[in-house]
Amino acid sequence: MSAGPSSSAKIPATIVTGFLGAGKTTLLSNLLTEAKGKRIALIVNEFGDMGFDGSLVDGCADPNCAAEEVVELTNGCICCTVADDFLPTMEMLISRDQAPDHIVIETSGLALPQPLVRAFSWPSVRNRVTVDAVVTVVDTAAVAEGRVAADEAAVAAQRAADEALDHDSPVEELFADQLVCADLVVLNKSDLVDAETLDRVRQSVAARVRPAVEIVAAERGCLAADVLLGRASASEDDMAGRAGHHEAHHHDDDHDHDDDHDHHHHHHDHDHDEFASHVIETGVFAGLDDIRDKVAAAMAVPGVLRIKGAVAVAGKPAPAMVQAVGPRVEAWFARDARAPGRLVVIGLSGFDLSRIEDMLRVAVTA
Repeated sequence: MSAGPSSSAKIPATIVTGFLGAGKTTLLSNLLTEAKGKRIALIVNEFGDMGFDGSLVDGCADPNCAAEEVVELTNGCICCTVADDFLPTMEMLISRDQAPDHIVIETSGLALPQPLVRAFSWPSVRNRVTVDAVVTVVDTAAVAEGRVAADEAAVAAQRAADEALDHDSPVEELFADQLVCADLVVLNKSDLVDAETLDRVRQSVAARVRPAVEIVAAERGCLAADVLLGRASASEDDMAGRAGHHEAHHHDDDHDHDDDHDHHHHHHDHDHDEFASHVIETGVFAGLDDIRDKVAAAMAVPGVLRIKGAVAVAGKPAPAMVQAVGPRVEAWFARDARAPGRLVVIGLSGFDLSRIEDMLRVAVTA
């Protein structure tokens, strides 16, 4: 759909949604690397998830530089974390001396895209920015196996650990909401399935999106910038048909809504109680391999679903970011990592916390 003349002077913004493990971060990292002169502003939840290549980050000698707010990249792009509220972050970006050419927003993967699109109608934003497209990234291999994510337990744990989320909607409904709001669907990890399976997943997704929504396949998050950007959807002016399960529930009559809410509330409170999140203070690790080995061992403890955070490394001025989901453990140096020396461990309630603490509370000679 054309953005129309009223949107032509606005800064385009792309919203990227998709579950944990679908490949959103890889897709966006590739986009920033291949910006080709376009000044892209990326809004993310955590810098650490981006794993910036050191050569891409513009050095800053100013000790007062608020690195946790904005990371300047050598190619002219910038990256900033979401503040307590989305709107102040947007207002900060559009008021910069050199406004970005394009804004890209990565959702948490569990946040509904519909309310975010509607936020672009806020008075301080609507005359300056338009939603270029809502892009939903799908884990093709997982969907082929009848799941919404490769590690649904990790998605459930992420969800349970975030009190800001609505816990009453099943993840399948959240997935449906991501699809029905999309202007573009990216079938990522398409290289993990054969052609026949990819076609089956494509047909399944096509049956769940709005008419004329484009569906493209991608491998390892590689997608040309001109496919991802410049779609001129003006999504905020085209909300018809994008309403998801969550919004439908809240527009039911009061009696039906209360009955439905009470029924699901009991069930999902029980689910919420099955998960626990703990912060562990860590010591200094010997190196990246030491981190990976110890975190992998901790992930192998029954009930542990995810470990993330930043830790100190002996002899290194920059801390290392840690991200572990299922059998995959990643560790990389990131000078902008915040609060090094803490790891968040998410798992099923009752997992052996003391054992995990013994594994991760390391101390080496610097």
